[in-house]
Amino acid sequence: MQLRFSDADEAFRSEVRAWLADALTGEFAKLRGRGGPGDEHAFVEERRAWERRLGADGWIGLGWPREAGGRGASLIQQVIWHEEYARAGGPGRLGHIGEGLLAPTVIAFGSDAQKRRFLPPIARGDEIWCQGYSEPNAGSDLANVQTRATLDGGEWRIDGQKVWTSWAQWADWCFVLCRTEPGSQRHHGLSYLLVPMRQPGIEIRPIVQITGDSEFSEVFFDGARTAAENVVGRPGEGWKVAMGTLAFERGASTLGQQLQFQNELDAIIAAARRNGAARDPLLRQRIAQAWIGLQIQRWNALRMLSRAERPELAREAMITKLFWASWHRRLGKLAMDVLGPEAEIAEGAPYELSRLQRLFLFSRADTIYAGSNQIQRNLIAERALGLPREPR
Repeated sequence: MQLRFSDADEAFRSEVRAWLADALTGEFAKLRGRGGPGDEHAFVEERRAWERRLGADGWIGLGWPREAGGRGASLIQQVIWHEEYARAGGPGRLGHIGEGLLAPTVIAFGSDAQKRRFLPPIARGDEIWCQGYSEPNAGSDLANVQTRATLDGGEWRIDGQKVWTSWAQWADWCFVLCRTEPGSQRHHGLSYLLVPMRQPGIEIRPIVQITGDSEFSEVFFDGARTAAENVVGRPGEGWKVAMGTLAFERGASTLGQQLQFQNELDAIIAAARRNGAARDPLLRQRIAQAWIGLQIQRWNALRMLSRAERPELAREAMITKLFWASWHRRLGKLAMDVLGPEAEIAEGAPYELSRLQRLFLFSRADTIYAGSNQIQRNLIAERALGLPREPR
């Protein structure tokens, strides 16, 4: 496991810190700490401009190979970037899905033509992506996808529905897992299509969350079109490609997520000191346990990332979602208990919530989205431990 940073790595950290300190000023100063979970509607256009600034200065695609338009940064340097970005209060990334999920998938599975078409706009911060996986009957059970696509006159015609599609209303493109072989079942007969979002045949209906925001949406495809060549891998290989995308989701950015968690824990500790809750021995114990859980996440992430990069989930990665989701949900409850009666107070409709109140409300969903806790336990049992599948 890589636990230390070299002198060259620390020099890179200094470069990152200096750039962020300079960039997050002027027009971008108001973006510090904004646009993260539970705050996605904040400064959307300004964050689009921020994506272009990142791209112009070469901070998008750090870990991509140089021949793909990246900087070929080491895994350790990628970790440093995400840590320092979170530490500086860098805004929530509109380009994360394109940079962190779609681009590595295209690099690993895509054609040369797809790499030339799709990687440069992501690297410039010009095109925003969303993910078309979940459906009303295929959320955690992704193999139950029913959205279908058929070849029609040199194009794929797509019909069906996706749900919980983050940033759909702002995205330019979507990677859509759909069924392209009639009569196929489960993970067979699926294809991974790249679909432009701004066209007839696509309807986006934002879903309002308990926080009052609507960062995800229902997306309806009714004869939507994309070019025949916009399939990553061969038709029918969509399951393998989709699993590769999910593996990339557990990459270096997990360390940045943990720095954001650290910022939230720091805010809870500050509130406990301010209102006297820090004198309560039970709350002090829970705060200590929260800190311990955060350190466990960090060491496991470093252990996971020390493995060779490959488009499949390591065993170490399989516990990650279950652990952090349960931990973060408890952190939201801790925040409310530290605030005490103050936690129940809001300004009135549409309810101007404090940061810690938003943390609590948003974290209720942590154990459901991106694979519920129940599904995560099944994955650990079957894929990590090799236990037999539960009879259906």
